[in-house]
Amino acid sequence: MSEEILINVTPRETRVALVENGVLQEIFIERAAKRGLVGNIYRGKVCRVLPGMQAAFVDVGLERAAFLHASDVVSREGGQDDNDDGGDTDITRLLLEGQEISVQVIKDPLGTKGARLTTQITIPSRYLVFIPNVGTVGISQKIEGETERVRLRDIIQLFMTEQEAGGFIARTAAEGASPEALRGDMMFLRKLWEAISSAESGASHGSVIYEDLPLSIRVMRDLLGDRVEKVRIDSRESYQRVQDFCGRFMPSLQTQIEYYPGERPIFDIYGIEDEIHKALERKVQLKSGGYLILDQTEAMSTVDVNTGGYVGHRNLEETIFKTNLEAAQALARQLRLRNLGGIIIIDFIDMSDEDHKRQVLRALEKCLEKDHARTQITEVSSLGLVEMTRKRTRESLEHVLCESCPTCSGRGTLKTPETVCYEIFREILRESRQFDAQQLLVLASQEVVDLLLDEESTSLAELEAFIGKPIKFQVEALYTQEQYDVVPL
Repeated sequence: MSEEILINVTPRETRVALVENGVLQEIFIERAAKRGLVGNIYRGKVCRVLPGMQAAFVDVGLERAAFLHASDVVSREGGQDDNDDGGDTDITRLLLEGQEISVQVIKDPLGTKGARLTTQITIPSRYLVFIPNVGTVGISQKIEGETERVRLRDIIQLFMTEQEAGGFIARTAAEGASPEALRGDMMFLRKLWEAISSAESGASHGSVIYEDLPLSIRVMRDLLGDRVEKVRIDSRESYQRVQDFCGRFMPSLQTQIEYYPGERPIFDIYGIEDEIHKALERKVQLKSGGYLILDQTEAMSTVDVNTGGYVGHRNLEETIFKTNLEAAQALARQLRLRNLGGIIIIDFIDMSDEDHKRQVLRALEKCLEKDHARTQITEVSSLGLVEMTRKRTRESLEHVLCESCPTCSGRGTLKTPETVCYEIFREILRESRQFDAQQLLVLASQEVVDLLLDEESTSLAELEAFIGKPIKFQVEALYTQEQYDVVPL
């Protein structure tokens, strides 16, 4: 399977597309005004401790106070509190209001929620993650070969010294890395930590101690691997920065990086813009004729699978099975592309064959193996639903590119003109009783006024006779379908 990384850079926005076999799989967007915060280290002040939630709110200079759970706090004795069930460690013994602490963002602000923090600082490089307060060595779970795990552990322990505190975790990219490359990463991370420690000593609360790399460099660090055949960048300045970074940390991969000087936008060549527009729609068409409906809400995302125009060739059960199999593959891609996270409920078409259910679940699991975010899937429930979770650390594509509709306030529906008409009738009755007016003026949208003067004209005449006052109408072009005013004159 061949992968390509496309990087489109404009002065205020950087976009990175991960393409597999010519098909867009993931899109990353970073804007200068709203850079992601994950990985940043801040000097913060505890502004509120909440024993009932075993958590605290910390002011780190952001728009909203950030959230710090007891399980993410390193105790004063230097140990990590990992008692998620509210064990012996109490948040009131770990933190005090007004206390200044250094914290790292592990989850960007999402919707109305502030950023999530940890005091367990970690600093990633190409092959390793440095943990200053822990002296152990860990290996990524995605490195499955026991021989390779032992090799990496031995190399890291060989270069660790008792005089230098801190531990390391070998990342997935470390598989097959040479001892020299690993040692170079360890030396770089220790120097970086020294610089961070120095900045921390003189930092005031609300200041940034360390800021993570820009998107174009982060992608090189986190995504560039053996499967990536080519990285194409349409900005000469960014291309040079990426080349310098790779020359320092990944010299063997420098030949895969290309500068794209073409006049035609790089995303247009691969059809990326069209795919981004499709990823904002509710409906996803399947090749067979079936389709998915994806809805994103505050609590969870839901996916409904339908056969649509697919009628199959043999029998109903086979038609349903094939639609569900195709839906599982398409869904795995959509989750990555749209960056949907949290709880996800999938309503596959009901299958009576238990073997078919197992095959669809296994297909979904296999397709999700390529996902960089951690996922967890349950079996098919008694209601025929599949529940899954996908780790969410940044906003979804929809939340990055869109905002709530000002007309419907994000509901997705509007009151019908008939509903608004009857609301106006009730308001006219209230106004006529409350004010001693000679006549009433109704301001409303064109659709509502047309309906009042046409289909509802008889009801309107009866209402005028009942209140004994004439009613005039005026169309307001800027009013939405739901807006109206009744003014006594």
